[in-house]
Amino acid sequence: MIKMILFRKFRVLILMVFLVACTMHIMIDLLPKLEKRADSGDGGCQCAHHPGRESQGWGKQRARSAAEAGWPNKHTLRILQDFSNEPSSNLTSHSLEKITVAGDRAESFKRMRPSANKAEDHKPLIGDASGARTVPAHGVSRLAALFEHPLYKVDLPPLVDDDTLFNVNTDIRFYPRSTTNQGWHNVDGNEEEEEFSPTGEATAESYPNWLRFHIGINRYELYSRHSPVLDALLKDLVTQKITSVAMKSGGTQLKLILTFQNYGQALFKPMKQTREQETPPDFFYFSDFERHNAEVAAFHLDRILDFRRVPPVAGRLVNMTREIRDVTRDKKLWRTFFISPANNVCFYGECSYYCSTEHALCGKPDQIEGSLAAFLPDLNLAKRKTWRNPWRRSYHKRKKAEWEVDPDYCDEVKQTPPYDQGTRLLDIMDMTIFDFLMGNMDRHHYETFEKFGNDTFIIHLDNGRGFGKHSHDELSILVPLSQCCRVRKSTYLRLQLLAKEEYQLSSLMEESLLRDRLSPVLIQPHLQAMDRRLRLVLKVLAGCIEKEGYVNVVEEDLAGDTATHRSPGHR
Repeated sequence: MIKMILFRKFRVLILMVFLVACTMHIMIDLLPKLEKRADSGDGGCQCAHHPGRESQGWGKQRARSAAEAGWPNKHTLRILQDFSNEPSSNLTSHSLEKITVAGDRAESFKRMRPSANKAEDHKPLIGDASGARTVPAHGVSRLAALFEHPLYKVDLPPLVDDDTLFNVNTDIRFYPRSTTNQGWHNVDGNEEEEEFSPTGEATAESYPNWLRFHIGINRYELYSRHSPVLDALLKDLVTQKITSVAMKSGGTQLKLILTFQNYGQALFKPMKQTREQETPPDFFYFSDFERHNAEVAAFHLDRILDFRRVPPVAGRLVNMTREIRDVTRDKKLWRTFFISPANNVCFYGECSYYCSTEHALCGKPDQIEGSLAAFLPDLNLAKRKTWRNPWRRSYHKRKKAEWEVDPDYCDEVKQTPPYDQGTRLLDIMDMTIFDFLMGNMDRHHYETFEKFGNDTFIIHLDNGRGFGKHSHDELSILVPLSQCCRVRKSTYLRLQLLAKEEYQLSSLMEESLLRDRLSPVLIQPHLQAMDRRLRLVLKVLAGCIEKEGYVNVVEEDLAGDTATHRSPGHR
């Protein structure tokens, strides 16, 4: 009898403990909502001028964002460390557009405060729509003069429907609320959603800039030389609010897909090393870190060369807490966040290489630089074809590629489609020059838009392994040019123009990169290396012309240009 009584009391005790535990869990789940309700009493102001709020710990911040996003709170409330030891840690890149940037960029990142009292702020400025640093107008802008040169005003052939990526079609509608798949759908879809016709001239200005960029793609270029959409899109990449983050599948290193409030998307490559760190000479081309500043610089170089084959890229200072961790739905990514011994926020994600605590990406304390490359149209809407680069490296530590041992390799390529006709071989030569100027040895594949067949440009994607070395020129990158001895006349004349003192490639790049939010993007040794490499490219072409003759090397592509050109070797 006594045993039965004790057993019943024990069961009651267990039941009471269970009820207490349930009550505590309910209170924990309700706590973020109560905090949110209490915080809403200030009229919804989220200004960054309240030190008490800026020093919130991880647990409190994560609990609030988790309650809003539907995340479980049990794990977040166990994290008690306070990483927000600086007011700047709670600034987002969206709020940074209000800060005046002047003087040394590194110091401005540390202080994160306006510098309106500096004398530079009172100099005449050349306006810039990208939301980035403006360029002091010391006399005439070399960049503006370059784009006014006749070589940068050559007209494209007249465009027909087959030359544009997206044709006028009144039966197509765009649904901007579809964030997971930016696309156009048939009118048979949900009529309740807000609709936009992708190609109406009357309302084209109302489209989001990323959509206007997509609509402007044609057979010959990703964007026009003086497109007003370009600067607007670059500004969006820097200032648009980030609404979701996910890891990009594939690839050797960590990349994130960011979705913005206007439903645009960008590929984010975070900073892995400083601009001053040079790749050791013994590193293999496939074992180096990808550089975020190389992606930014590659876009500007591509534009200066007038190729316009790199999607728009802008540098951005991202708050890892509010703009990545708190908005991601990718639990695999979220679980890799931690606090370093230096009290900085870090994460490492999942990828094939360099995704571990030993290679973690850390902020200061949670601010991190990165490049944001605008997405191309969804593959469901505009299919792309991937091609193996004929001069692809072996990616083997002991074996060499065929082009490295066969001096007549280009003759074989010329007999192989699509290089046996059209402009594809000339596109490869353009890409070779582009990669050599950057020092990029990792061009294993390239892509084209399937709609345009073989008669279209090569898209210069994935340039993160450029600008790794400035004290060494990898001449093997120039092998395709020296073997084939072919180049477009427009490319050849522009290279000669960029080698002149009044233009000078390094000066043009420096001026162009000043417009980026992360300026200075390149250090001086990298800028000077481009001038040195440009002279080497012209030297190779001069040798080709001396050996095979100008008309056999320089391909005429300037419509209506009947002027003859004589190289120094022909005078």
